[in-house]
Amino acid sequence: MEIKNLVRKNILNLKPYTSARDIYESDKGILLDANENSWGSTFTEINGLNLNRYPDPHQKDLRYLVGKYLSVGPENLFFGVGSDEIIDLLIRIFCDPGKDKAIIPEPTYGMYKVACDINNVETITVLLNDKFQLDLKEIKNHYDENVKIIFLCSPNNPTGNLLNKNDVVSLCKELNSIIIVDEAYIDFAGDGALIDEIKYLPNLIVLRTFSKAWGLAGIRLGYCIANSEVINYLFKVKAPYNINSLTRYALESSLKNSALKEKYIKGIVKERERLKNQLETSSAIIKVYESDANFLLVKCKDGKAVQAKLAEKGIIVRDRSTQPMLENCLRISVGNEEENDLLWDEIKKLV
Repeated sequence: MEIKNLVRKNILNLKPYTSARDIYESDKGILLDANENSWGSTFTEINGLNLNRYPDPHQKDLRYLVGKYLSVGPENLFFGVGSDEIIDLLIRIFCDPGKDKAIIPEPTYGMYKVACDINNVETITVLLNDKFQLDLKEIKNHYDENVKIIFLCSPNNPTGNLLNKNDVVSLCKELNSIIIVDEAYIDFAGDGALIDEIKYLPNLIVLRTFSKAWGLAGIRLGYCIANSEVINYLFKVKAPYNINSLTRYALESSLKNSALKEKYIKGIVKERERLKNQLETSSAIIKVYESDANFLLVKCKDGKAVQAKLAEKGIIVRDRSTQPMLENCLRISVGNEEENDLLWDEIKKLV
């Protein structure tokens, strides 16, 4: 397939914003090109960070560090202010407002539709099957030449399950569209990642984040792994300096501490299974779904009542009952041992 045939014409013809450092690709020397403050920064807590200078617009440091960690070429990586920025940029690259469409299998993460709505891109909802897997037949029944993007989430939020890998690959091979797979929770799944398929499937884009397993939600950093042609389009449309230097510093420090991340994953998965076993014994709960993520989807007899009772005790969980197929369902993040014990103590009191 030809990726450029899916790109909006104005993006193909776009002349991106450029700076002198795009031309010379250097942050060394006497830098008098960007109207920065050459005297220094008022933030002095971290020596050598040079916050008076704009960060590298080419993201070379991030692409090298994360590429090395994942064994992925830097040409296949792009970083955004959370995955949400990348979602928005991909819609703007591939979808003509008021003309093109996106397919979103539901129930899933709500930001895909919000981003499409903001960009005036029609969304087509196709329900997952009763196992919360892709209904390939229904997707193909709703597909036409104006469907430029299909959004998938694996493990899916809020159902918690991995999507069947063969189904995803099948869509990539059979449909002339961009297939975006959000792997925000993949670290908790143990298997099922799709990044190795990028080299064979030019229309596959895998989203990742540092907000979950890495515990870096506060730095707002997401990234995608994709065909180099797609990456080049993302660099063409992004804001010049979208990832700030403090975020880059935090990531570099965290990558040196990957053993702690693995410890967190192991602890969360252990607590996920313990909490699931406990919740399944409650008379207030009908079903606790299997999860490959760091949360549990829980079907209650009266979901709103359970949520309200927990809120009274300062325990906040997410009501997902407004989404299709999820009547009376709550999404409960797996906390630490103490938090999970407090949750269970309150659940036990419910009748």
